[in-house]
Amino acid sequence: MKIEFSEDFAGWPLEETIFPVRQAELRVLPGDHPLYLREQVAIARNWEKEIAANPALFDGRMVLHRKVSLTSEGLRSEGHVVPYSAFLWWRKQAGREGGIHVFGYPVLESSDGALIAARMGEHTANPGLVYFACGSMEPEDIVDGYCDVEGNMRREVLEETGLDLRDAMTTEGYHVSRYRRAITLFRLFRFDLTADEMVSRIEHHIRVAEEEEIAAAVVIRSADRSANPYHVAMLPVLDWYFGGGSRS
Repeated sequence: MKIEFSEDFAGWPLEETIFPVRQAELRVLPGDHPLYLREQVAIARNWEKEIAANPALFDGRMVLHRKVSLTSEGLRSEGHVVPYSAFLWWRKQAGREGGIHVFGYPVLESSDGALIAARMGEHTANPGLVYFACGSMEPEDIVDGYCDVEGNMRREVLEETGLDLRDAMTTEGYHVSRYRRAITLFRLFRFDLTADEMVSRIEHHIRVAEEEEIAAAVVIRSADRSANPYHVAMLPVLDWYFGGGSRS
């Protein structure tokens, strides 16, 4: 498979189709994202509405991509660092043209065959939604001009749950799913802890953490989409895992 860099997904597998890639090269280019330069006024107006509704939001910096490709080596992309406010505006747009969100998604598995996700706190940008501990690529995740996907996943999981991905078994490469110009780049991490033990550790971390991003740990034992208010990125991963994809 070889699909050249483009701003659309011509030639890609259908949305919510999961497929493996050997590696991911997420390049961060200098300068401003064309989308940000073009829509600064609309972005600023939307940010005023966002913080009026949720004053706890912080306009940090993150990577938003603009082009992607698939080759025999894996997923490649090119993007720029943008304000978080630009991302919040972009994700509200019907077609989401001009941007592509690529994010690492660490799938946490317990020793007794459950998945462990998080229900987000009410002060976050996704209040009440359930999904795996993760976060967008930030400037601190950029190493020599490329996003450090593994470093990002370890940092986000450690910050939000207190669990260290270095304590889990994993494999090389990633699996990919996409929906509405958002690319989920996920990998399974198997812990030598039961679901109850993982939840206990996460609950302790929530009590002592300086930033309370998550409200609670959530144990998932089936692909039932109605079991929790799942973020859309969770759905194909649940089908893949409980449908036997993790063992193929």
